Amino acid sequence: MKLVAQYQVGMRASERMDLLEKVGSELQSRYTYADIDAFFAALDISTINVDSTNTNSKRVYAKAVLSCVTEAVLLQVASELDIIPHTPIVAPIGLPKNWEGTKDFRLFISHISKHKARATKLKQALARYGISGFVAHEDIQPTLSWQDEIERALQTMDALVAVRTPGFSASIWTQQEIGYALGRGAMVISFKMGEDPTGFIGKHQALPHRDRSAEEIAEEIDKLLAADPRTEARLLEAKASA
Repeated sequence: MKLVAQYQVGMRASERMDLLEKVGSELQSRYTYADIDAFFAALDISTINVDSTNTNSKRVYAKAVLSCVTEAVLLQVASELDIIPHTPIVAPIGLPKNWEGTKDFRLFISHISKHKARATKLKQALARYGISGFVAHEDIQPTLSWQDEIERALQTMDALVAVRTPGFSASIWTQQEIGYALGRGAMVISFKMGEDPTGFIGKHQALPHRDRSAEEIAEEIDKLLAADPRTEARLLEAKASA
């Protein structure tokens, strides 16, 4: 049971890298390139952005394909290969309602409720880039458990942007959201709208507002996501599916 406890959704970046290495090595020892592609296809994992002809290592190829999948999917793969025991924790808890049925890039927009209008404007501006934003105070239907929906979004997001308006750091919810993203090793972008980044992300420069429109900020976020190795392939896949 030790492996089950070690590899859970919310794993640290080092744990994810360790599990990727184990999965890549296992696939290399079991299958041919064609078999690996068939295995991924059976689990609905796209290989469109990774060319197997560019590497002579099945392990490296498999790791490249899996580098951008969610933790839940990676855990499912590990379970299928018996690297970790079959257990309910490997099953994804599902997508929040507003991300169901879309292949768009999933961006969690962390904000405080007082300034949800700004988060909503940013979400609308990002849509043209194949980026679907999750704004908790807008996207959760009254009949759904708001905390469950937020957890689903945090588990399945591709990246997080923090809309740092005054009071952001004082919110325990926004701090937990950022902590969750950092724990997953997800990309976190800070958007400065009156408050500087604090804590672990304080060492990274925030996007300044500079009286720019939501459309201009969205364009810069798109460029940052396209340039980061953690999000580049996933963003390209989302745009190709649009």
